[in-house]
Amino acid sequence: MFSYLIILEKNVLVWDWGRRVLGAAAAVFALAGAARAEGWPERPVTIIVPSPAGDGSDIAARLIGEKLRIALGQGFVVENRPGAGGVIGSLATARSAPDGYTFIMANAGSHGINPATYVNIPYDAQADFTPISLIYRAPNIFIASPKLPVSSMKELVAYAKANPGKLSFASGGAGSSAHMSTEYLKVLTGIEATHVPYRGASPALNDIVSGQVEFMAVNLPPAIGLVKGGQVKPLAVTTLKRAPALPDLPTVDESGVKGFETVAWFGLLGPKGLPQPIVDKLHAEIAKACADKEVQEKLAVLGGETVCNSPAEFRSFLAADIARWKDVAAKASIKIEAQ
Repeated sequence: MFSYLIILEKNVLVWDWGRRVLGAAAAVFALAGAARAEGWPERPVTIIVPSPAGDGSDIAARLIGEKLRIALGQGFVVENRPGAGGVIGSLATARSAPDGYTFIMANAGSHGINPATYVNIPYDAQADFTPISLIYRAPNIFIASPKLPVSSMKELVAYAKANPGKLSFASGGAGSSAHMSTEYLKVLTGIEATHVPYRGASPALNDIVSGQVEFMAVNLPPAIGLVKGGQVKPLAVTTLKRAPALPDLPTVDESGVKGFETVAWFGLLGPKGLPQPIVDKLHAEIAKACADKEVQEKLAVLGGETVCNSPAEFRSFLAADIARWKDVAAKASIKIEAQ
């Protein structure tokens, strides 16, 4: 801590050495940060995905990571760390060094819903992370097993009311956006159904296809192939607007559950304290990647939209999403204990 003395003679400031020293020190630190960013990355970068391979976060991380590898000349290695609704991967990122070599492709579950539902979450979804960019957002989609005698959201609600407590619904994990989408549906319609959580969307989808579980909400990316292949029944999408990839499929709101909307999203975050020059450099390359026609086409096929906003915009989006899910969690009386 520098101390300084301000000497006034006839209201004229003579010297303020402390301010000069502090200013010089700040300039040195800024130059050091810029130099660090100039050489970054000097080794492979890890993108943690808090869900299994094949989920929306995984798809987005691998697509963007490949473009960053080409642009920056170092590998961007995707590391899947599923479990506890995204808590495991998120905590690993929060505890990592803020040196630009560990990031997380966060999602609505890990950084929107968890802060709203977990009573003892071991990380702060806002304070413990540095936003880089919201990459992509998409609707969830409600689907049903081929064995369930329903073909629309209206028919599902009617069937559930006629058979109270007999239906089960899957999700990629307790507290995931898919899980909360169904809980929200239950609140608004009054239907009863038993939650069957899985470790990710892929195993849950397998049991929907086989008929072990009757229905579920799921991120559109891992489900769209099964929908188009006729292996599951599409019922409705969860956004207020229809998905471009499935333009004939109505929304839940259009299906009679007025006001229903939930959104899945995927965005890149680093640990707290990430140097601003690295943030700026990485964001600039992500913006270029998102402007790439190949990236846009591949993400569009998955049913959502490319966003790639600024770090400040992502920070505001994150705060708003947490507030929205807190409202849903309160209405659904959802509280989860972190294990």
